[in-house]
Amino acid sequence: MSRDQDTDTASARALFASYDGMEGLSAAAPAAPAKASALDKGRSYVTRVYPGFTVAVTIGLAATWLSDQYKAPVMLFALLLGMAFHFLHEEGRCIPGIEVSSKTVLRLGVALLGARITAAQIMSLGIAPIATVVVAVISTILVGAGLARLFGLSSRFGILSGGSVGICGASAALAIASVLPKDETAERDTIVTVVTVTTLSTIAMVTYPLIAAALGFNHTQAGVFLGGTIHDVAQVVGAGFSISQETGNTATYVKLLRVAMLLPVVFAIAWLGRRGQGGGARPPLPYFLFGFAALVAVNSLGYLPKAATDAASVLSRMCLVTAISALGMKTSFKAVAAVGWRPILLMVLETAWIGCLVAAAVWLTRSGL
Repeated sequence: MSRDQDTDTASARALFASYDGMEGLSAAAPAAPAKASALDKGRSYVTRVYPGFTVAVTIGLAATWLSDQYKAPVMLFALLLGMAFHFLHEEGRCIPGIEVSSKTVLRLGVALLGARITAAQIMSLGIAPIATVVVAVISTILVGAGLARLFGLSSRFGILSGGSVGICGASAALAIASVLPKDETAERDTIVTVVTVTTLSTIAMVTYPLIAAALGFNHTQAGVFLGGTIHDVAQVVGAGFSISQETGNTATYVKLLRVAMLLPVVFAIAWLGRRGQGGGARPPLPYFLFGFAALVAVNSLGYLPKAATDAASVLSRMCLVTAISALGMKTSFKAVAAVGWRPILLMVLETAWIGCLVAAAVWLTRSGL
């Protein structure tokens, strides 16, 4: 009964208020809404992001399980599963969380890669491997940019694919894509790069140890060759330790040097991209790389215990897999199928370039290894 009375009272008040307005009397102004507190803003943000983020994490967990069961690249599973759920990014509540997962979570994962690297690991390699890696990474990016123009592709794709092949596969592709100028094909190019570089890295994991044996490399030389040419860290570890413990350790250190190249390369690409944009919309500064550099410095000084570095490595992997899952949800199979054969051929040639260059460098300096 009280509810009916309350409803009648509210209706009557609204009616009299309308009469006042008709008579030219000003109705009482509604009270200004209270300013939202930080807690309310945080709760609202979580509510918006939660659905899409949860889906991305779930796909990432499924991809990890499949990778462990079938011994296949987790990034490839995450991409393909994510693309199967592309409809979630077309409309609905999942879009904000997918966007956060593909950007913010990605940057966190890249920053945490720094916890795996120390200056001592890099310097222990000696001058020749360090010079080989630096030249290989820079030249692969330049070759990628040049061949992209020759094939009628964008220089953006050439830099993206060259950096991915030259540095550390899918992780580098995601980091570089985050600072490159965006266009209508940006996400499709990133997907194509990740799929292709992961496939090529898996092929290299199987074939490159055979090539190292055919070239007569010893354990150290084979480690430098494998670490300097195979794209993804996991495949480098698999290929190196399939030969010997010494080869596996050397390959891992050389690969970590390539990962360390992510810092100057992404900064340089971001700086050049901002200059090239002039007064237009510029790509964001890669602030996450400051976190990467800080973790390298702290770990080099010995302030990070092994438990912390292991935890950072696991969390970094989880973040990158989640980001790849979200990126997959943002891209359709139809868009990827439309790219044609030229991007794939470009990345095959980039892979051949860095493979031949590192093999030649190891061969020429083999007396010192």
